[in-house]
Amino acid sequence: MSEKSNMTGHLAAAVTIFIWGTTFISTKVLLVSFTPLEILFFRFFIGYAALWIAAPRLLHTGDRKAELLFAAAGLCGVTLYFLMENFALTLTQAANVSIIISVAPFFTSLFDWLFMKGEKPGRRFLTGFAAAMLGISLLSFQKDTGVQLSPKGDFLALAAAITWAAYSILTKKIGSYGYGTIESTRRTFFYGLLFMVPALFFLPFRIAPARFMLMQNALNILFLGFGASALCFVTWNFAVRALGSVKTSVYIYAVPVITVITSLIFLHEVITWQSVCGIVLTLAGLMISESRFPLKQSSRKPSVDIGMDRP
Repeated sequence: MSEKSNMTGHLAAAVTIFIWGTTFISTKVLLVSFTPLEILFFRFFIGYAALWIAAPRLLHTGDRKAELLFAAAGLCGVTLYFLMENFALTLTQAANVSIIISVAPFFTSLFDWLFMKGEKPGRRFLTGFAAAMLGISLLSFQKDTGVQLSPKGDFLALAAAITWAAYSILTKKIGSYGYGTIESTRRTFFYGLLFMVPALFFLPFRIAPARFMLMQNALNILFLGFGASALCFVTWNFAVRALGSVKTSVYIYAVPVITVITSLIFLHEVITWQSVCGIVLTLAGLMISESRFPLKQSSRKPSVDIGMDRP
């Protein structure tokens, strides 16, 4: 691999993680004018349109099992995950949600072992998992003048992380079919939007074009649609091909740090010492757990799945 390709891969990973780390802030800002469902629908509708522009080619699967996998991936990774994440942001701080969502790799490892006959988690995994759960508890159950006790929002974020893990396993299976990355992502977005339709009749949803005339709303929804939902899946997969899945996945640990910093700057959220301890424990646990199989993972063929490592 050339040095230039290596540098480009690192740049792609860094850009992806920076964007994903700030999406919690954009969503929090949009929640002032939009409901969680409205943000979700408009965001992925824009992303779906963008992917059609980027690759105006039909994806012919001709396989019922593949279509069921795409449907399940859309349900888990788009509809359920982002609905729970967006509702969590209405109940707790953006920094908390970002940290808790980062435990998704733990559950991905568990599901890979239970359902895909992957490596059995060992002591390092369990130690890291325990540290991360303790960190999440410190984040969730704290009382002071600046932060409200909000376990419901934090537990909802944890449920979103579990759902993302299921999505990761599904996309791993989809990756074995060898479809194009953009086309596969677009098909997943399609099913995600399709499963949102029933919710449009039960949860608050309206078009209200006047809201999009506000520059703050327009810029944030376009950022989520074009940047976080369309562009980042492509740049992340490019980084995986250039660097390998192990090196690229290390970047995911920067997401909570970016979210904490940006939430301090733009949302003026209060970060207590208990929050800092929770962040450190969660990130330490993640790194301990994810370093359990370094040699075996590096020998595998790099994955080009649809954003497997991100929440």
